[in-house]
Amino acid sequence: MNTTDRPDDRYDVAILGAGLAGGMLGAVLARNGVKVLLIDAGVHPRFAVGESTIPYTSAMTRIVAERYRVPEIEALASFRGIQDKISPLSGRKQNFGFVYHREGREQNPEEINQLVVPEWQRTESHLFRQDTDAFLFHLAVRYGATPLLGTRIADIETGPDGVLLRCDKGRAHRARYLVDCGGFRSPVAEKFALREEPTRARHHSRSLFTHMVGVTPYDQAPSAAGHKQPSPWHHGTLHHVFDGGWLWVIPFDNHDGAISPLCSVGLTLDERVHPQGAATPQEEFEAFLARFPQIAEQFTGARPVRPWVSTGRLQYSSTRTVGERYCLTAHAAGFTDALYSRGLTNTLEVVNSLAWRLIEAAGDGDWSTERFAYIDRLQQGLFDVHDDLVYSSFVGFGHYDLWNAVLRVWESTSIMPTMTVERAYRRFMAGRDEQVLRDLEQTSTPGLPAPVGEDIRALLTFTRTTCQAVEAGAVEPAEAARRIFARVREAEFLPAPFALGDPATRCFEATPELLGQAVEWGRTRAPQHIAQLFG
Repeated sequence: MNTTDRPDDRYDVAILGAGLAGGMLGAVLARNGVKVLLIDAGVHPRFAVGESTIPYTSAMTRIVAERYRVPEIEALASFRGIQDKISPLSGRKQNFGFVYHREGREQNPEEINQLVVPEWQRTESHLFRQDTDAFLFHLAVRYGATPLLGTRIADIETGPDGVLLRCDKGRAHRARYLVDCGGFRSPVAEKFALREEPTRARHHSRSLFTHMVGVTPYDQAPSAAGHKQPSPWHHGTLHHVFDGGWLWVIPFDNHDGAISPLCSVGLTLDERVHPQGAATPQEEFEAFLARFPQIAEQFTGARPVRPWVSTGRLQYSSTRTVGERYCLTAHAAGFTDALYSRGLTNTLEVVNSLAWRLIEAAGDGDWSTERFAYIDRLQQGLFDVHDDLVYSSFVGFGHYDLWNAVLRVWESTSIMPTMTVERAYRRFMAGRDEQVLRDLEQTSTPGLPAPVGEDIRALLTFTRTTCQAVEAGAVEPAEAARRIFARVREAEFLPAPFALGDPATRCFEATPELLGQAVEWGRTRAPQHIAQLFG
């Protein structure tokens, strides 16, 4: 680093990107005495997708709020908290809904799947991101972070003594550490040539998305008349799935007292099967609806309220996410697909594990790359887990029986890790023992917490290799489905009362009665390393 530069300000941590990840991390660090500079090329409010929370997300949100003594963040962990304290324009999420379609054929009412979020426990949310992101940014500033919006980074230098940032407005800023939360166009990834070329992702997809008004609840569509799912489709995140892609429908108007008429809509396609052509995104969306008239029933009279965003291939990854005095986080590190709403979860995972390291480094001056090495392992693990899930799902989209089987693997990766972090939260709240949360990092499978990590990793690997055999033409989809269902049934770490290995249990609702049966199973029949989750 050129030490003759005379930066205007000096900080402990500079954060690039003032969206959800940067705002939350900035608030946590500033609340704990770290001098933070929060830089963004844009301003608030601004459009963003990635609106859907999942129970794991909310569990991690409560951990971050309590662990780092930022009580305002806890409002993000529940639908009611968001409505009352952050954004009444947000929606609720009572379920994950999946409706399977075959082009040119009527939708089979038996080919549906749903995972219900227990309303007696809490309700997840559809975040109106321009409000939630602005809330976290302003929270960071209130706790003492220095904001610098409308500012682009012209150059970055890092070295043993810290980081020097040169901005497009001629100013320079020095920090002891740099965290890049800037997304795909990460200045740090570009500066240090960190993108993996080509990406190791097996999955392929591109997307087009917008916010719309006038979207009809799918429960009112004629083709949904024969559905017998436990929760109305409109009360959650609806996925229309088909060979080669999926369509998301995320309503913000789906609860009593809703004041927003908006609905987030996005079409995600395998770009190898559906390459991007010369048509506008609106024209491409209309052509898609013409191919699937029963999906189109939702969109009669619907219209976008903002320009469509259309992407090329979504998948990108990094050779490393941690280096000398810097770290890439969240979407700066990599991205796979919006399927299963894991983007926010990954962000919370990284904020939780990165923040305490930064706080301690600001106190003891140890900013060594080794101190942050776990963050790279975590992010690479999270990327690979999601890539295996989504890759297998897209293969499954070509045949309902296989899709039905792969979905049970996703349910396994959703339910059991959530139980793990919720148990850690309860133990932490009981004694405020920091080690309880640090123990979550003591796993041989970063991205999947112990004690279920190794079991889930083995199930994921089996599923992915089976789907690779299908894609290669070596195994028929029906046989692959049979093998995956058998593997799920044989998985000793999955509660037997959940019956995830039964092809007929297409809808899963964790009622108090079912959870009572699972607790009894956990205490009497579960393997020892799983029984602790039911204590």
